[in-house]
Amino acid sequence: MTPRGKFTSKGQLVIPAELRRKHGIQIGTEVLFLEDEFGRIVLQPVTAEFIDRMMGCLAGGPDFLSNWAKEHREEGERDK
Repeated sequence: MTPRGKFTSKGQLVIPAELRRKHGIQIGTEVLFLEDEFGRIVLQPVTAEFIDRMMGCLAGGPDFLSNWAKEHREEGERDK
């Protein structure tokens, strides 16, 4: 049977223990809320494993941090 949950009156949702263990979700783990093209909401735990996978898929690609810093500087210069 597919695990299910219910929202509380405060909008909180309990993720079943089996899924928390499987995906490394612990107290304080942050979650990304993603919506796909079908209107489904996907919860993505932001764990060390997730970050490592994301870093691996970006290896050899553009340096996003440097590009962000450059854009930030350019925006600051335009605002002067």
